Formats: sequence, structure tokens, C-alpha cells
Amino acid sequence: MNWISDWALPKVKALFGQPREVPDNLWHKCPACEQMIFHRDLERNLHVCTHCGHHMRMTAAARVKATLDEGWSRIELPKAPADPLRFRDQRKYADRLKEAQQKSGMDDAVLVAQGQILGRKAVLGVFEFGFMAGSMGAGVGEALVTAAKLAVLQDSPLIVFTASGGARMQEGAISLMQMPRTVIATRMVKEAGLPFIVVLCDPTTGGVTASFAMLGDIQIAEPNALIGFAGARVIEQTVREKLPEGFQRAEYLLEHGILDMVVKRHDMRATLAQVISLLREPTLAAEPVPEEFPALPAPETVEVEAVEPA
Repeated sequence: MNWISDWALPKVKALFGQPREVPDNLWHKCPACEQMIFHRDLERNLHVCTHCGHHMRMTAAARVKATLDEGWSRIELPKAPADPLRFRDQRKYADRLKEAQQKSGMDDAVLVAQGQILGRKAVLGVFEFGFMAGSMGAGVGEALVTAAKLAVLQDSPLIVFTASGGARMQEGAISLMQMPRTVIATRMVKEAGLPFIVVLCDPTTGGVTASFAMLGDIQIAEPNALIGFAGARVIEQTVREKLPEGFQRAEYLLEHGILDMVVKRHDMRATLAQVISLLREPTLAAEPVPEEFPALPAPETVEVEAVEPA
């Protein structure tokens, strides 16, 4: 009989009470400077490192909350066919979907919401990178088409925050079909005369970059966001050249004219509101041009006396 575990330990627990369970995610390590940050400080700072300013990834719900005014509403999305190819690799695709849905609380990798940004109407489509790396399948295509239709119906600009690894391989050609489908959705918004704004977050790659993500009227990115189609190593092996420093990062793309601006997360809300105001401001009516211009007066004739040469 072990008197310490059978007698002494119960007495101590009864005296001081049961120890409280401590969550494992109280502290977060910055991937850039490797400093530890308390989770509440990180949330208050919009998941930007308080030491070096590195922009960490945000959940879709947190990003919507940080962008829209209070009172925003989440849009119920149509159900997309689950596991259309009955795909299986090491695990069933259906099992992977269920696991991602349980962890994220979302049906697929995009959250659609409507509300206002500093009093200006907007429809948001926000990618959740934690949902199978934000990969684009039929559910994502359905979400973006729904967001585009809602923007046209409400006469509101459409803003999409991208964070994706590209097309979802488990849906094969169906995932590739979402590329032209999302492009058509952006055309619906533009043909209605509404702004389409894209905010490229870390990372935005693959089929998302190759489709709607590069078709915005205004292209914005967060600092140091990875943006590209293929990986840098694949490109180096293809062109057989060493890529420049910072290749495929937001600042490099801004210098080379791919982006319109790089905006810090704390300034994103005010910047989006300003951009919406500029794009939605009614143009001043130009003064009517007369059908016929008035005749100009004939020039006066001046007589000049001839001068004899000396």
C-alpha cells in the first residue's frame, strides 16, 4: 500500500482543491522573430506580432469581425456536392471534409458576410486557410458565386480576402472548373458597375491566383504575403535561374506593378472604406457641350506702309 498516493495525496487535493486545467494555446510563437506572445495580446493586436510586426494568419471569422462594423450578418450558402469523385488517398476525402468542418465550424473554405465598413455597404468573401489550406473546390466556387449575386442584388461592392493553397486535388477536374466559374462571378459584379476589390493574404497561390484573385479593380495585399502560382523552387528548376530576393512577396509585386498597394492590417479597414468611397462616388456631371461653336470674330486688318530699302 502506497500511503502517499492512497492517503496523503487525497488529503492535499481536498485541502487545496483540484488544479485548474491550463489550455495549451495561451502563448503563441511568432514565426518571424520567434518571440512568445500572450494569446489575448495577439487577438487585441489583430494577430500581428507585437515585437516585429509580422502578420500572422487569421481565421475567417476574426477577419470579418475586424473588417465590418457591428451588426454584420453571415450568409447561408448553398450546399455543394460532397465528395463527388468518392476520392480516397491515405484517408477518405469525406472524412477529411468532416474533420475540417468540425475544427473550423464552416461548411467549406469561404465565409460570406454582408455589412458595412465605416458606414459603407459591402459584401465580403473570406477564405479560411485552416480549412484544408483554403483549397478551392465546388463549395468555394458556390460561395463566391453567391457572394457576387448578393453584391449585385444589394448594389454593394464585393471584397474577397484570399488565403489559399490553390485548387483542391480531391475534386479533380471539378475543382479546376471553379477557376472559370469564379471569373464569371467577378464579371457579374463588374458588369453591374460595382467595385471588385481583392485583398491578398498569406499565402495566395495556385488556381486561386490564376483565376479571380488577379482580376480585382483594386489589388491590395498584406505585408510580406506570399503570392504566386507555382512555388519558387519549381520556377527556379524550370527557368534554371536564381530568383531575386523577396520573389513572390507582396512588396516585390508592388514594385513590379502587380499590386496597387500593400496595407498593414491595422489600416485595412480605413483603407477599404476610402477605396469604396472613391469608386462609388458619383462623377460630377460635365457641362453640356454646344452643338455648334460660336463663330470667332474676324481678325482686324492692319495696313502697313511699305518701306523702301536704303
